[in-house]
Amino acid sequence: MQENTIYYEQNRFKLYKGDCIEVLKYMPENSVDLIFADPPYNLSNDGFTCHAGKRVSVNKGKWDKSRGVAEDFEFHKQWLAACKRVLKPDGSIWISGTYHSIYACGFAMQLLDYHFLNDICWFKPNAPPNLSCRFFTASHETLIWARKSRKGRHTFNYEMMKNGLWKEDILKKPGNQMRSVWAIGTPKRVEKVFGKHPTQKPESLLKRIIVASSNKGDLVLDPFSGSNTTGLISYLYGRNYIGIETEKEYLDLSIKRFETLKNNLQKKYTQPSLFEGVCESESEYIINGGL
Repeated sequence: MQENTIYYEQNRFKLYKGDCIEVLKYMPENSVDLIFADPPYNLSNDGFTCHAGKRVSVNKGKWDKSRGVAEDFEFHKQWLAACKRVLKPDGSIWISGTYHSIYACGFAMQLLDYHFLNDICWFKPNAPPNLSCRFFTASHETLIWARKSRKGRHTFNYEMMKNGLWKEDILKKPGNQMRSVWAIGTPKRVEKVFGKHPTQKPESLLKRIIVASSNKGDLVLDPFSGSNTTGLISYLYGRNYIGIETEKEYLDLSIKRFETLKNNLQKKYTQPSLFEGVCESESEYIINGGL
């Protein structure tokens, strides 16, 4: 792989600065166990939304501007094809999105012959209100989980999902099977102490995804890594990680978050186990230093 694209590297944690389609060209075929992707939703259309009780612009940056239906779809198809090439035969991929992007991603996946496993409704109990009062309040995102091929044997840690400690999800009953509707709040203030990404995902969501569909020692890839919540959870639970991001601002934010986690682990903590009393809030304390 081209070394000049590496932005930051530590044991089991590597960040690349660049377009994921280009960076993925240099990754070995069939080398990644799990991918989590949160691609642009293309929502930056000069509209407005609600944040912290205030009316704010929806514009997030040039990377989130739509280039038209056809070009947006072609982009999704290209990065999904690049991801499929690097996935191992038994590897799987998660994609997060709203209706603005998730259906295009799903259709592109069908064309690329991914095999669908589940679609998850991520319900946000603390979603902001709809200011226009002309629509239902958007309070969920859709997650698609698929594997590389129909013949593959994907990882699913069923017992951890059924019997692990998921106290922050009001819908998950202890000892019951994990269902396909997850009640997980948006990122907490403690997760943004060094700054924030406009589409940052909560640590609790990534913990569930990574623990469910990978094992210790596996390689996890995030092609739109943002502030690298995927990387923090991967590292915390003993996975190897590669993140790709175009924006220097978010790479620098990611490094601050990672170095805090690494220092906390070295000084005070060992890797947590879901069956040893560690729940979402305790993982949060380890990652963010109890701030």
